[in-house]
Amino acid sequence: MSHRDPLANPEQLIRRVYAYVAYRIGDGPDAEDITSETFERAFRRKATFDPARGTPVAWLLGIARNRISDMAFAGDIPVARVPDTPDPTELEEGAVRRVTLAAALAQLDPHDQELIALRYGADLTARRIGEILGMSTNAAEVALHRALGRLRGVLSATEAPVRHIQRDT
Repeated sequence: MSHRDPLANPEQLIRRVYAYVAYRIGDGPDAEDITSETFERAFRRKATFDPARGTPVAWLLGIARNRISDMAFAGDIPVARVPDTPDPTELEEGAVRRVTLAAALAQLDPHDQELIALRYGADLTARRIGEILGMSTNAAEVALHRALGRLRGVLSATEAPVRHIQRDT
């Protein structure tokens, strides 16, 4: 069987894998390390890639997910730092939104965090998310809808403090 090179477009793949990892564990050196390890493992195993089983990005995200799971099991998972307030040099509205969203995501269960990271971090469709998680497209859509509903609930509960922070700046 002939396999096409799953790493043929590395720039786009690196961005998507990094964005997913950053959604899961936070932006920065730890996310860069896991992204690098993902591509190192993929390069060593690229002969095992089977396009009939999924896309290159789904394959890479599976490797990244396994690496994050391995680290969590070993107790080595870096925890995304969720600051209480934005950096004083960055008190613009966007910073407040990022801090609020990061704190709200941290309150969700790991499955909801995973769904949201795959959808918005890796920019995957419900169909691709279903393939990665072993769910039907419909089940992935429903699960994502529910996860977003729970996220909105957490964000609604924090809306008043966010308005307070914005008024004081």
